Amino acid sequence: MSRLMNLLTRGVVAMVKSTGKMQSLQMRLTHGELKDGMEHLEPYGFTSCPHEGAEGLAAFMGGDRSHGVVVVVADRRYRLQALEAGEVAIFTDEGDKIHFKRGRIIDIETQTLNIRAAKGVHFETPSITQTGTIVSQGDQIAGGVSQINHLHTGVKEGPDQSGPPVPGGAS
Repeated sequence: MSRLMNLLTRGVVAMVKSTGKMQSLQMRLTHGELKDGMEHLEPYGFTSCPHEGAEGLAAFMGGDRSHGVVVVVADRRYRLQALEAGEVAIFTDEGDKIHFKRGRIIDIETQTLNIRAAKGVHFETPSITQTGTIVSQGDQIAGGVSQINHLHTGVKEGPDQSGPPVPGGAS
C-alpha cells in the first residue's frame, strides 16, 4: 500500500535547469521533501520554462522515490480563464497569447510579432484589413507591376515640385 501511495505526488517548482536535452526541475514535494534533478517530461513539439512557484505532478515508477519525473506543470497565477468549451490557448506570464476560439477564429496578442520564412509567406484570403503604417524595405508588386520602379506615360511634372506628377500636365 505504501508503494501505491508513493506513485504520484504534488509539488511546487523551486528551480529550473532548461539548458539540457531534458529540462530538469528541483521540486518541493508534499511533506517537505525536496527533490533535485527531476526530469520534466514535455509533449513532443512543446516546451516551456516554468517560474518558481508553479505547481507540478511528480510520478515515481513503482513507488521508488529515488528517481521521479514531473509529468505536468501548471501555473494558476497566469492561466487564461473563461475559455469556451473546445477552445485552446497558448500563453505567457507577460500576457502574450495565441487563442484558438470558437467559430474558427485565431487571436494573437503580443507587443511584436516576428515571422521568418526562408522562401515566402502566402496569404490566401479575399480580404486583408490593417491599421497603422505599412513600412517596406523592398518593392511592392501589384498585378505584376512594380509600384516603385515603373513609369507612367503621359504624365507631366506639375507646378508644385513637392507633390506627385499631375496626369496630363494639368496645373
